[in-house]
Amino acid sequence: MSSPSDPWGVPAPAPNDPWTAPQPAAPVTGAPEAGPVIVQIAEISVTSTTVHTPAGDIPLAGSQWQVNDYWISQQRIPRWAIAAAIVGFCVLTVFSLLFLLIKESVMQGTVQVTVTNGTRQYVARIPARDQSVVTTINQQVNYVRMLAAL
Repeated sequence: MSSPSDPWGVPAPAPNDPWTAPQPAAPVTGAPEAGPVIVQIAEISVTSTTVHTPAGDIPLAGSQWQVNDYWISQQRIPRWAIAAAIVGFCVLTVFSLLFLLIKESVMQGTVQVTVTNGTRQYVARIPARDQSVVTTINQQVNYVRMLAAL
């Protein structure tokens, strides 16, 4: 707020100006209550009637669910080998560098959950460190499939 004599002040907003004073939203009538979240799969929330995704809502009834897991194996130097090479560099300079030749395989995976209903589709990609994550997601999706068939 500023005084009328202040040329640099910001004028006070008009009481009914839609650009400065947000209007409260009118309550939606006739829309069914979705209820509490039954299952949460990454960013997908499932209620008794609706699948809530960041891209919009999808009806649960008749929805199709698909789960795919993708794994890659990477070779890397273990942390203990790096630490041994640094500590050993002070004692045996050349031989300590042999620790850097040690490699370990690390599995990294992604679980892709796809929900489809008619023309609406959403894909969630969930990072997985081990098989237990994949098993848990498969169990959750199987439960949602059962709910969608009801």
